[in-house]
Formats: sequence, C-alpha cells, structure tokens
Amino acid sequence: MNTEIFGIIAMFVLTAVFGLPLGKYIAKVYAGEKTALDPVFNPIEKQFFKISGIDQNAEMNWKQHMFSLITINMVWFILGMFVLMNQGWLPLNPDGNPGQSADLAFNTSISFVVNCNLQHYSGESGVSYLSQLFLMFLQFVTAGTGMAAAAVIFMALRERTTDQLGNFYNLMVKSCTRILLPLSIVVASVLAFSGTPMTFEGKDTIVNMQGDTVQVSRGPVAAFVAIKHLGTNGGGFYGANSAHPLENPNYLTNMTEMIAQMIIPMAMIFAFGFFLKRRKMGWMIFGVMTIGFLVLAIPTVIWEINGNPAIGHMGVDMSAGAMEGKETRLGSAASGFWSIATTVISTGSVNSMHDSAMPLSGMMQLLSMMTNAFYGGVGAGILNFFIFIILAVFISGLMVGRTPEFMGKKIEAREMKIAMIVALLHPFLILVGTALAAAFPSITAATLANPGFHGFSEMLYEYTSSAANNGSGFEGLGDNNPWWNITTGFVLILSRYLPIIGPVAIAGLLASKKYIPESAGTLKTDSATFGVMVLAVIVIITALSFFPALTLGPIAEYFTLR
Repeated sequence: MNTEIFGIIAMFVLTAVFGLPLGKYIAKVYAGEKTALDPVFNPIEKQFFKISGIDQNAEMNWKQHMFSLITINMVWFILGMFVLMNQGWLPLNPDGNPGQSADLAFNTSISFVVNCNLQHYSGESGVSYLSQLFLMFLQFVTAGTGMAAAAVIFMALRERTTDQLGNFYNLMVKSCTRILLPLSIVVASVLAFSGTPMTFEGKDTIVNMQGDTVQVSRGPVAAFVAIKHLGTNGGGFYGANSAHPLENPNYLTNMTEMIAQMIIPMAMIFAFGFFLKRRKMGWMIFGVMTIGFLVLAIPTVIWEINGNPAIGHMGVDMSAGAMEGKETRLGSAASGFWSIATTVISTGSVNSMHDSAMPLSGMMQLLSMMTNAFYGGVGAGILNFFIFIILAVFISGLMVGRTPEFMGKKIEAREMKIAMIVALLHPFLILVGTALAAAFPSITAATLANPGFHGFSEMLYEYTSSAANNGSGFEGLGDNNPWWNITTGFVLILSRYLPIIGPVAIAGLLASKKYIPESAGTLKTDSATFGVMVLAVIVIITALSFFPALTLGPIAEYFTLR
C-alpha cells in the first residue's frame, strides 16, 4: 500500500513539474511568440487557412468569437449524427457494428461535440472504426474550442481598452496543432509500446488463460486514448474505458494517462500567469484549485484503502481495500485517486467502476463535478474559475465599501448578472434533471440497477456528469433509452455553451471599459487572502446548492453501512 501512495504522489508531482514549462509554452503560443515547433506547423497551418479561405489575422470581438464557435460546433454535430446513424454501411467497419438509433446518435454526437463524451453505448460494439476516428477528431477540436475560449479571456484581461480579441479559428487551430497534437503523439507512443492496440484490423481470436477461445476487439486505440485524456474528453474506445486491459495495460500506462489528463488543465493556470505577466495570480489560482482537489482526493483514497466495513464485519480480509469494481493491477488507492482526478478535471475516464465505490467516495466524486472549479477541463476550467473570481471580487468590494474592480476594470451590474446566471445554471440543470427523473418512476425505475439511496445517487450522478461536461457514470444505470439520451442531451447543450458564452461575454465587456490604474485602495486579487475568499465562495455556493440532494443519496447510504 505504501508503494501505491508513493505512486500517487509521484503522479501529482510530475504533473505539476511538467505543467509549469508547458504553461510557459502555451502562453507563447497564444501570444504569437516564436516557439520551437513553428518550422513544423507554420506551413501546415498556412495551407489549412488557404484552403478554408479563413483570414487567420482578422480580429474578432467577443460576439464574433462566440458566433464562430457555435456555428462550427453545429456543423460538427450534424456530421456526427450522419456518421453514427449510417456507420453500418459506411467503410471501416470490420466487425459489422450497426448504425445507432436517432436518440442514441443525438446523445453521442452532442456529447462529443461539447467535450463531455457521455457514452450510452459500449465502444467496441457500439461504433465502427470510422465513427471512432470521427469521435477522435471531435476530441481534438472540441478541446481546442475550450482552449480558444480561454485564450480570449487571456487577451481580454491583458488589454487595457479594446474590443479586438484575436481570431477564434487561429486560436483553435493552434491549440490543436501546437499543443494537443505533439503531446498526443508522445502519449500514444507510450501506450502503443506498452501493448495498447493501434491497428485497423478487426477482432482477433485468442485462447485465454482458462483455455477458452474468445474474440478480442482491436482498433486504433492508442491514438484515441491519448487525446481522450489530453483533451479531458474521457470517451473510452472500449466500454470499460481505462479499466480495460488494452486501454490501460499496466501501472506505467496508468500513470501516463493520469498525467496526460491533468497536465494541460494545470498548465493553463500557469499560462494565465505567464500571459498576463501576473505570475503571483497564477500561483494564487493554482493554490486554491490544489487545496480543493486535495480536500476531495485524500479522504477518497483513505476510504477506498480501508475497504467496506460491512464486508469486513463478515470476516472478509480488507487489507487490499475496497476492491469491488477495481483492477488488481492498479489497486484501490490509485483507483480512488483517479476517480477524483477524472471528476475534478472533467475528463470522465474511469479505471474502476464508480458505482462500486464507497458511499462517501461517491459523494466526493459528485462534489468534484458539482464544484466544477478545481482545475477543470482544458480551457473550461479557467472559464469556470473566472466566474467565481468575479463573484468574489464583487462580494469583497461590498465588504470594504468600494466599487468592485478586477485587473483595472470595474465590475458592474451587467457582469454580475451574467456571472450569477452562469453560477446558478449548473445546480439548476443538475437538480431539475434529477427531480424529473425521480418524479417519473414509471419511466426511470426500470433503468436503475439499485433501489433506494444508491439508485437516487445513480440518477444524480448522471445529470451531474452531464452538466459538468464530465461523461463518467454510475454504470449501474441503464442509460441507453430515449429518456436518458434526450434529457441528458439537452443538459449537455445548455451546460456547455452558456458557461462558455458567459465568461467570454464578461471578459469582452471588461476589455472595452476604461482602464483604471491600481492605487493604494485597490483590492489585491493575487493575494492569499483573496484566494481564501474565492475558495469560500465556491464552497458556500456548492454546499447551499447540493447538500440536500447529497443527503438523499450517498450520505444516507453511508449510514446504512454502520
């Protein structure tokens, strides 16, 4: 067990160590400064923009950025629906997987377009290789979309007074080519050399250790899994996701995938400080997020190591921890740590079944998605945290009797209205969705694998995962039916685009305002005191919004084990 704890610490430390120089590099990419990869990607990008007819140097205001983002996302959604519904007769389908139903294709396409990758199908039997390749394409461009939106925030806060905030297509393409693609090549190479398949051949026939002849699915897995984690997408090539031995063969690949899903969200925080030349603020944000992450991760690891007391009372040895739904090659500690990292960061990949976690571990997984502000997805994490910064600035200003200011700009009624709408939208979508599911047991009861408190947790988790753009699930839920496909689909749409539009709109409004130089009375937003204020705002909003629902699910289930 000590070795497992050391492995967890090593994963986290290595991620932070690699994230710092990556953040500096990302800041250079968005600032248009020279980088070592320019000779490789400049010609490729020039050809792309030449063929597409897009002027990459045309400046856009925040409204034009959002129009471009939504328009191109709509195109991807329509293409996704076509490919998924017609994959049965389209090429690259060696295993003969049929086309998806309209409601499942709707859910799958919108889920991958919004960077959530909620999967109501099993990867190896639910989609063809062509569909997997298209979904892999979406994992690149939707991650690039979120990173481009974060870059707009960077630019808006850097400029003193302007409405020209770069070019959306230029920022998105650079996010894909200069950041996501090189890292994906490195991660995919590690996976391929460790035994993860990378082929277009169909199923292979093998004789397992029991002597049975079985069919094993293959495909372009290594490339898919690399961007799945680096883009904080999370969609599994196989139904078991990273608990599958071909997606995640050993402890080395487990560490690689863990670092991959955490490194860009961490690096974006450092990039924020480097880009704005406010490194102290970057460290403040990193500190708040890290404290929040550790408060969620450490108890979860401890609970999973200690095992299930109800089983222990039966005389069963719990020295290996709570191993139901976990892989012995990874262990309970690494699985518990992964479950919080993947929900905090909104990756949504799993290396164990969250439905089998201890009740309070399940609560921590839910809280990770409910707060939706510690590290977060690539790009989206900064956008979510920006909303809480605005709220904290406003509350702090009221407390000291001064007009709230952030980065030399006044926070006024319009910005606060937008921030409050975005902050309250998240709990609204989760709680309303869960309430509707609970209100129609004739539709939803048959889809629950467990009755009572755990069944409620399964429903709560599904809508929380959808609203947080996470994609993981309490997989006891039978979610491939019109109710879950359609309701979560609409939650996915609302929870992706409004939380992007809101922060970008606030940043655009602030950028157009007159710059006010700092004075002796200016609120210091890069101090530890302000960091505590932001953390308090996050905790209070999350507690007030979700504690009643949590008492009906994981907390109530916990007391049944005593």
